[in-house]
Amino acid sequence: MGVHNAWRFTKGTKNVMIGIQDTGLGTDSNGKIHSDLRKPDSIGKNYLDESENFSHGTLVQGSIAAKSNNKKGGAGINWKSDLMHVDVVGDDALDYNLATATQGMIDKANAEGKRLVVNLSLTGGYSVEFEQMIAANQDKALFVIAAGNGNSNSIASPADLAAKYGNVVAVGASWGTQDWYGNDTTPGERVSYSNWWGSNYGEGLTLTAPSEFVATSASSNSSSQFDFSYNDKFNGTSASTANVSGVASLVWSINSNLSAIQIKAIISETAYDLGNEGYDTFYGNGFINADAAVRRALAIARGYA
Repeated sequence: MGVHNAWRFTKGTKNVMIGIQDTGLGTDSNGKIHSDLRKPDSIGKNYLDESENFSHGTLVQGSIAAKSNNKKGGAGINWKSDLMHVDVVGDDALDYNLATATQGMIDKANAEGKRLVVNLSLTGGYSVEFEQMIAANQDKALFVIAAGNGNSNSIASPADLAAKYGNVVAVGASWGTQDWYGNDTTPGERVSYSNWWGSNYGEGLTLTAPSEFVATSASSNSSSQFDFSYNDKFNGTSASTANVSGVASLVWSINSNLSAIQIKAIISETAYDLGNEGYDTFYGNGFINADAAVRRALAIARGYA
């Protein structure tokens, strides 16, 4: 993605808030989250994960914003922007729906004068109220949503809203040099397993990003608490979406005068073209290019573009 090159210009700023709607974060017996994560803002204690398997939210947050230069794991894409984490998955009484969580994030970002990147590494949860919030916040809120893992010509809901709104980004998944099983793959190619999962494609897909990479991990144990480690193959379009949210937050950090619609346009126009020349339904606008996107936003800020 060229993130290491983008870091020459920004590692994130306080002008941007990243809102993560997912499962909560796994906690250990002392009530602490993974030591490589920054504690996010939340709505009460809503950020706590009640799942009985693994903490998907821990994987997502670490991909976007794991601590840097702390001699642990790896660095997240954004080092400095504020985080808000809201649990929208599961049946816990504290869980929120997408509309309520989004309203809470928008209210906080507006109160603090911040641009908002909302990461949705999930499918489902659509409501008319949620779509209305997207439509009403096309200037200050960017929604980055997973295209889905059905290996089908259909963008999952609510990522399918990308075809309708300029502040919604639908994200597909691309392979690196090897797949989950260690077989050689063509870097950038759409992830597609014959016997497992594949990245959805179709009209409205915005772009693609890496999947199957190292991320912070929390797995539940017999005491209903979580043990922390690093998952070496965080996969699915969930993982790709977290990458795009991180990159988008860097682009907005370098030029917070841009609108959410402009951020989507920049990451689309600077993407590395894959598949058929120009836009196509397998790769959208191509593979996200953090370096080029950040430099484009900086050029606009300086009046060069």
